[in-house]
Amino acid sequence: MKKQMVVCGVFIAALALCWVIAPVSAVILEVTYKGPVSTVNEAKNTLTINTPEQYGCDYPATGAPVCSWKPSSPPSALTGTVPDAAAFAVFRSGDTAVATSLGGAGGQWITLSKLVGSRPNEAFVTDIVGDPRSVPLPLVEDYAVVTETVPDCTRCTGTVCTASQAKVAVKSTGSMVFEQTLAPGGTFTFNGKNDGSSVTVTFVKGEAAAQVCPGKGGMTGPQPISAFSIHVVLPISAQQTNIRTATTTRPDEAQPTLQIPSANATPVPTKSGVVLPAIAIGALALLSLLCAGMRR
Repeated sequence: MKKQMVVCGVFIAALALCWVIAPVSAVILEVTYKGPVSTVNEAKNTLTINTPEQYGCDYPATGAPVCSWKPSSPPSALTGTVPDAAAFAVFRSGDTAVATSLGGAGGQWITLSKLVGSRPNEAFVTDIVGDPRSVPLPLVEDYAVVTETVPDCTRCTGTVCTASQAKVAVKSTGSMVFEQTLAPGGTFTFNGKNDGSSVTVTFVKGEAAAQVCPGKGGMTGPQPISAFSIHVVLPISAQQTNIRTATTTRPDEAQPTLQIPSANATPVPTKSGVVLPAIAIGALALLSLLCAGMRR
């Protein structure tokens, strides 16, 4: 009898622990697609991509994740609202775009990125409108932009607060070359490489995690989403000669999948964990009844 009670107690404690930890993972699913832009509708505030491919990763037992683009099913067009009106100055019909939506396919794009490069293993980003953390491909010319938003703890709802500012860092070939803190609407341009290239970053608006604010730790809810506008100007040499449109394929270019780590890359989207606490509570109640029966 005592042994049965101990086993029941262990199960109840384990389920209670799951119930406590689950709120940390309660984020909304993010889905990323790539495809040619078919329609840019400023009147409706939307952008549509055709025959999209979906980004996903496989996780082998050993080694790094293997990520690739696979045709979505069905291969129809996807439409979503743009993160900011700046997108209408960046994207035109025929451009290749990477688009990330929140909670499902299309509907609302949280990030739009413009790609250059004619081959799968030579795809680089020149422009980002939205949240740069959700972009799985690197910026062109070995640039990277790292952002961190700071919450205004007097303006919070659930797990997110309005961002009072954003700390922005520019990297070149992996090294930090420039840092600046921006208020909403603030902008800067870095052009310190002396090759004609530059990176312009504007912090449009944003959110920040509420967990760092007093009394907000451990709350459940969606992840913070921010909007930036990032534009990279290519160096003069690249503007004069398009080095990414050659038709000869070298042996070292035979890369069927993308394995490009990026400072802008986002972790694999986590499905909402809101359902897990309810399941744990139900199981907890069931186990309690079983244990009570054993004691009789």
